[in-house]
Amino acid sequence: MTLHLLKLSVGSASVETMARWQAGRLARTGALFHETRHYPRRADEILDGGSIYWVVKGFVRVRQRIVRLERRASEERGRFCRIHLDPALVRTELQPRRPHQGWRYLETADAPPDAPEGAVPEEPPPEMAAELRNLGLL
Repeated sequence: MTLHLLKLSVGSASVETMARWQAGRLARTGALFHETRHYPRRADEILDGGSIYWVVKGFVRVRQRIVRLERRASEERGRFCRIHLDPALVRTELQPRRPHQGWRYLETADAPPDAPEGAVPEEPPPEMAAELRNLGLL
């Protein structure tokens, strides 16, 4: 059964800024990856078609397919996991998410659906955004 990861895109103001940052890494290193401290215990489920769902500015907005998980180690950092990503960014319907550290597992049933091809999900109306902020979701 497929399992996904949920991760904050820290420092990204939008999907476009995240895409530019990733394009720069791909140009510099020839690979697209995200490094994290822990290797997922449920790796087999993630590698069965899983994606990393990125939270940008309080909402899940985009996902990327996880291509490979790699155990790594260095003297400076110790052991860590390199998550290799497909460069294609797939926009999703907006789903509010609270901030958290690290990554979380995300069941397929809880993941937001992909947005229709070419659609850019709209920001919530100001009244709704204020209410979501009051609830601690933004």
